[in-house]
Amino acid sequence: MTRPVGLGERMSMSALSVMVVEDHGFQRRMALRLLDELGVGTVCDAADGSSALQLLAARDEPPDVVMVDLDMPGMDGIEFIGHVAQRHLARAVLVVSALDPALLNTVQTMARAYGLRVLGSVEKPLTADKLAAALASYDALLGDDEDDERIEISATTIHAALAHGEIRPWFQPQVELGNGKVVAVEALARWVRPDGQVVRPAHFIGLLEREGLADPLADLMLEQACQWKRQWDLQGLRLNVSVNISPATLADPTAADRYQRIVQAQNVDPGEVVLELTESSVMADAARALGVLARLRLKGFGLSIDDFGTGYSSLAQLSHIPFTELKIDQGFVAGAWQQPRKRAVVEASLDLARKLGLEVVAEGVATVEDWQMLADLGCSMAQGFLIAPPVAPEDLPAVLAQWRRPES
Repeated sequence: MTRPVGLGERMSMSALSVMVVEDHGFQRRMALRLLDELGVGTVCDAADGSSALQLLAARDEPPDVVMVDLDMPGMDGIEFIGHVAQRHLARAVLVVSALDPALLNTVQTMARAYGLRVLGSVEKPLTADKLAAALASYDALLGDDEDDERIEISATTIHAALAHGEIRPWFQPQVELGNGKVVAVEALARWVRPDGQVVRPAHFIGLLEREGLADPLADLMLEQACQWKRQWDLQGLRLNVSVNISPATLADPTAADRYQRIVQAQNVDPGEVVLELTESSVMADAARALGVLARLRLKGFGLSIDDFGTGYSSLAQLSHIPFTELKIDQGFVAGAWQQPRKRAVVEASLDLARKLGLEVVAEGVATVEDWQMLADLGCSMAQGFLIAPPVAPEDLPAVLAQWRRPES
């Protein structure tokens, strides 16, 4: 079986900078000693939230990780995390506490809602193994965000980028958990600027949609994904492709025929293409959307409900729409192996998918523990940084060859 990527292939601990915020002197010294044993490059500490905020504000660069206890006198850890997130004082947070797992999960959800990356939680007492497992996921969590800069984008610029072919698909593998075989890739939009800078979709998709360019983007992504699929087919690399489609598509009665023409023009069978829809996008115009989706299934396309569980209409969508695949959102997958409530959501999603006859893809698989939990629960497929980040299409064969490489 293909192996998940080992810790040795990730960021070196010596490259990390970590701040420990803990009011208990012994616990703080223990954390510092364990970080030193793990070889963490830069470590600092604070005995309470207020002094930690002062130290963070005075730094030239934010630390990679802030480890924070929740139950502290004065400013508790929950309030502290709120300040850190709103003021962008750290790149990620790791919660350290012996409190109720449900409370820990709520705090992590809060931090993510603020836009702060969360490595998870570590129960006290701390051990080197617990810390190593949490910190090892840092670079996978950051992914392609790490070197991304905030940029100003005008409507004129985004129109030109689309017209000049600067927006193109990158691909992230999906593998079978039972045997590690790569069976599909998801096409994810990237803007590759003339200077080589790669811009993430979070910076431009919203503007594209506001400018009425969502449909042209979806057509472009589908066409290029199928072009690359044909190239890979000729190389003996048979992969299904998944492409995200916009809510606007579902209001266009010609969309099903147009997508069929695009795919067949590239000599690709619609049965090898999965169209992904976020649940919030599906029912803007219920009658028309259902008609488009039904015709897409009639033509052989697979339909995937993306980010399952993040909206309020998941069960209604599943009962009305001929989905063939369910994607469990990464917010539920990450760290579920040590968080009972998250694990329960994953288990319930898998059980529902089995009863409905749907394939399941778990997104955001970043650690060996995530992988093992999903395999134990009988999940079909995994996608995430443990396997590979999204990569340029010309780099995909080499990335997959690396994934298939047996342990030496």
